[in-house]
Amino acid sequence: MTSTRTLVAVHAHPDDEAFFGAGATAHYAGLGYRVVLVTCTNGRLGFDLDGREGVEAGHDHLETRAVRAAELQRAAALLGFARVVSLGYEDSGMRGWPTNDDPGAFVNADVEAVARTLAALFDEVAASVVVTYDENGFYGHPDHVRANEVTRRAVELSAGVERLYYPVVPRGILERVGEGAAELGLSLPAWVTEADLTVDDGLVATTLDVGDLAPLKQRAMATHASQIDNGDLVHMDERLFRLMFGVEYYRRAWSRRPAEGDATDLFGGLG
Repeated sequence: MTSTRTLVAVHAHPDDEAFFGAGATAHYAGLGYRVVLVTCTNGRLGFDLDGREGVEAGHDHLETRAVRAAELQRAAALLGFARVVSLGYEDSGMRGWPTNDDPGAFVNADVEAVARTLAALFDEVAASVVVTYDENGFYGHPDHVRANEVTRRAVELSAGVERLYYPVVPRGILERVGEGAAELGLSLPAWVTEADLTVDDGLVATTLDVGDLAPLKQRAMATHASQIDNGDLVHMDERLFRLMFGVEYYRRAWSRRPAEGDATDLFGGLG
């Protein structure tokens, strides 16, 4: 396998791989590329099987960790990941939670140390394209932000990575999605209509049409059944889901050399 045919996705928690860039994962796996998943935390502060969040009294951290690990393996297999690497850091929880102060929490991990571990992995699997969240962690979660920081440093330390991309929502896309939903006679959930997570359309480097993979993406999300707050996506009308998730947009955040040819292919121009 050549270095131009390996993609590594770096995510914070079990289930993030199903929500951020899952279409790209399945697309390139389907083309025969090697795709590798790195999950930085154990996700122990997610919902337990009784629906309690990590800071609620009685929350079962051990059970949650085990359940989410199993869900991760099933979702990764669905999406075509050839290898799953878990760094094993403790879930930091949402911003402001007291668990942010846990010395073992990922938010407190040494950036340089984690970056060197990631860089070694990138070079071991001959990765040329890496995908993670933007500087805001897409929506501000401390573990997502730390994932950005360590990944950005890791690609600089690596010997072979060529490009780093962030999945983004272009500013114009929500308007187009709204118009499309109206034509279908469907309403958008409030978290979409009230979203303030967009970037200027001009920052989009790569657009991937993954509409045919939308049902697979929805099944991957459903695999993480313990995380009950994802229910609206899991049960969303298939037409609306495809409208919202059938195209993925990526910002090119870093490139080892001047990049070209990647308008519709994250590997475009790499040979």
